[in-house]
Amino acid sequence: MTVAGELATFLTRVGPADLPPQAIDHAAMLIASTFASAALGAGIESSTIIRDLARERGGIAEASLWFDAGPKLPVAEAAQVNAVMSDAAASDDSDLRNIVHGRVGEAITPGFRARGFHGCLAAIFAGTVAAGRLLRLEASQMAQAIALSATSIGGLMAAANTSTAREYHAGLAAMLGVRAALAAQRGYRAEESILETRRGFLEAYGGTEGSSAGANVTRDLGQSWDIITDMAVKLVPGGHPYHALAEAAANAAKEGNITAQEIESITVSRPGFTALTGPLHPTDLIGMAHSPAYFLAAGAADHDFSWVHATAAKIADPVIHQLIDKVRVGSPPTGDTERYRQGATVTIRTADGRVSTSTVFAPKGAGAGGLGWADIDRKYRTLMPHAGLREQQIEASLAAIHDFRRIAHVSELTSLLRT
Repeated sequence: MTVAGELATFLTRVGPADLPPQAIDHAAMLIASTFASAALGAGIESSTIIRDLARERGGIAEASLWFDAGPKLPVAEAAQVNAVMSDAAASDDSDLRNIVHGRVGEAITPGFRARGFHGCLAAIFAGTVAAGRLLRLEASQMAQAIALSATSIGGLMAAANTSTAREYHAGLAAMLGVRAALAAQRGYRAEESILETRRGFLEAYGGTEGSSAGANVTRDLGQSWDIITDMAVKLVPGGHPYHALAEAAANAAKEGNITAQEIESITVSRPGFTALTGPLHPTDLIGMAHSPAYFLAAGAADHDFSWVHATAAKIADPVIHQLIDKVRVGSPPTGDTERYRQGATVTIRTADGRVSTSTVFAPKGAGAGGLGWADIDRKYRTLMPHAGLREQQIEASLAAIHDFRRIAHVSELTSLLRT
C-alpha cells in the first residue's frame, strides 16, 4: 500500500471515540486559538486584500467568512480568506518540533528548511484531510486527495520571513487542500505514491530516501497523539521559537530587580543557537515576529511579553531598541539539553556587576508543560474584540467551543462570529 493509501485508510476510519479525551480537548483549544488569531489578523492589509478579491469574484454560496455579515462564498475561497486572517498576525498555534503539525512535516524536517521551503508544505495535508472528512470521502478518494496535495503546494521561507507572503502561503495551503479533496471526490486521480517515490515529495523537500521516510510517516498510526504533547498555543504574538527567549529574559530581569537602564548585556543560550537571526531592529510586525533580539530586549525591558509587544508603538520603543544592541549569543548549554523544547537560558548582567539567570525549557502554552482553558479563554477574550464582535457574541462562541463535542453542525458556531 502507498503512504497516501495507508494514511487515508486510517484517517477515514478513525473517529472521536478513538481519540484520547485530552486530544479532543486540545483540539477545541486550537479552534478557540485560531479564531482569536484570525480576529487579530482580520484588519491587516493582507487579509483585507484577499477578502476583497474573494468578495469581488463571488460564486456559489457554500461557506461563511469569519467576522463578515456578507453572503457565503465558494468553500475553497472562504477557506483561503479565513486561513490568511488566522496567520496574518503571527498569533496562531504551532508544533514544538517542526512548527507545522503532522507526521509529514516531521518526515521532511529539517531538510525542507535547509532547502529554503516554508512550512505550508506540511500544512496543506491537514486542510485536505479535514475537508475530506467533511465530504465523507472513501479511503481511495482520500488517498488521491493526499496525493494531489503533495504535488500542489509550494512556498519559500525567504519570502515568508520578510513579507506577508507568510499568510499568503497559509491561504494557499487551505484553499488548495480543499480543492484537492473536491477533485478527488469527483474522481480525479494523481500519482498515489508521490510521497515516497523517487524524486517525490519526501525526497524533493526532505532530502531523505523516500521509502524509508514514508515508513516513518505511517509507523504506529494511532498509538500516540502529538496534539497532546507537542502542540503549543501562542499566548503571546510572534514566532514560537522566540517565546521562551522573551519569557526567560523577563524572568531574569524581574527576579534580579533589574531595570532597562541598568543592563550591560543580555546573553542567550539554547541548543543549536549560535547567532542572531532575522532583523536585528524590526520596524513592523513581520520583522518583530522573526527577531529573537527583539523578544529578548522587550522581555528584559518590560519584565513581561504580551500582545502589546506586537503593536507599532512597542515595536518602535527606543528603550527596547537600545537593549537590542546589548544582546549576545552565548555557548549552547551542555546540561539537560534534551529538556529544551524551543526553550532558552538567558543571563542579564548589569553595569555594576550583578547577574541574574533564568531558564525556560518550553514556552508557556506548550502541551508538554500542561495547557489549561484559563490561558485559552484569556487569549480569546483579549483578541476577539479586534474583529468587531460584541461581548455577548464572544462569550457565546467561547461557550460553544468549550462544549464543541455536542455541536451537531459547525454553523452553530460560525453563526456566532458574524459582525
